[in-house]
Amino acid sequence: MVKAIVGVKVPNLTGGSAEMLENHHITKPVLIGEIQEDGQFAVVWQTDGLVAGDAWSDFLPGSKDIVASWQPPINCGNYNPKTKKCSGQNF
Repeated sequence: MVKAIVGVKVPNLTGGSAEMLENHHITKPVLIGEIQEDGQFAVVWQTDGLVAGDAWSDFLPGSKDIVASWQPPINCGNYNPKTKKCSGQNF
């Protein structure tokens, strides 16, 4: 079942599509908005395309080396390639 969702594409709220990645995060556009007086949002900046969702921050010491991939051979949501260990559940 886990393998079945990787690569699935569905419509997103911005008129494009989102794709499920092997780390179980989706691709999505990034939009920055400004609240208007009428309570609506005005988009003031957005990415040119989709941004791949990342499970771990590349900027934090505790997570910059961690990767998530629910595909073989890793099958782990928090795998450290340096230590070659999964520190959480794996399937």
